Amino acid sequence: MTRLGFRRAALFAAAILSWLSAPARSALPDPVRFGIAIELGDRGLAQGWLEEGLEPDFMADRIGTGLMIAAWEGNIPMMRMFVEADADIEKTNRYGENALMHAAWKGRVGAVRWLLDRGAKIDREGSQWSALHYAVFAGHQEVTRLLIERGANVSARSPNGSTVLMMAAREGHEALAKLLLDSGADAAATNEAGEDAVAWAMRQRNFGIARLVSSAERFALSSREPPEGQPPLRSIPAPARMDELLRAMRVAEALGRPVDALRDAYLAAFDEMMKDTRWLAGEEPPIPEGMEISAVRGTPGKESARVVYRSGKRTSATKMAPKSPPARAASPGSGR
Repeated sequence: MTRLGFRRAALFAAAILSWLSAPARSALPDPVRFGIAIELGDRGLAQGWLEEGLEPDFMADRIGTGLMIAAWEGNIPMMRMFVEADADIEKTNRYGENALMHAAWKGRVGAVRWLLDRGAKIDREGSQWSALHYAVFAGHQEVTRLLIERGANVSARSPNGSTVLMMAAREGHEALAKLLLDSGADAAATNEAGEDAVAWAMRQRNFGIARLVSSAERFALSSREPPEGQPPLRSIPAPARMDELLRAMRVAEALGRPVDALRDAYLAAFDEMMKDTRWLAGEEPPIPEGMEISAVRGTPGKESARVVYRSGKRTSATKMAPKSPPARAASPGSGR
């Protein structure tokens, strides 16, 4: 950021603080003003509102309650203040998300631990998105490990029956897929569309995960029919700077101030993010044509396999190390 940019940011921050505190410290806020104050971490202002009678589960214009926003930001002192004011730790927003899910989504391991220590339910009843779904989808290994250690259901189902393992398969989080499998996740589970984790991994061209969650025979069969069409869309975590620019635009709009410069800065940050994402520039994972399996008769443990990949008109081969039968079921159809 240039010196002029820092100067503008400082002036803008001063304007935000002036707007939040006017006309009186204790005047109850509207949802926008409330949300911005909690996002900025103004505990004094929030405490004043609570003392003046603001409902502890008051909803901001986005994210949710003060506790949810604080969890999103990883602001434990703010979380503590709302809980001590009798905020409902299980309260959900209009999307059915609670504070634990927000903390998990943002990778706020301290906030996740704090909520669990105070009785936040780690699992949800029926088929609903869970904190573990969110942590795995976003690729947060530390949060995922913590949730599993605390007893999270590794086979939890979303409203359409999608499992946590499917989130790892879709997003290409191979280490998390291994962790889920080692923790007892059901690789054979299917959603309402009849798809399992193998189908999700193959569609997203995450072939390492597809092989991990299937038998050699299933993978070989699936790899003979590679996904058609354009490369799949992939989720990309937005840099923190983009979140800050979006927040600044919200405040500017609330103040009735121009947002053109902020919007330009946001678009520039977005373009920079796209340049750093190689797959958007046309670099695709190789597509497997099949698997070759070999073995030595009478010599168990000497099996080996290699996946044959297709890359344009050329074909390359990758040798895989011998693989012993895993402790989990070898096939998605084994009824695990």
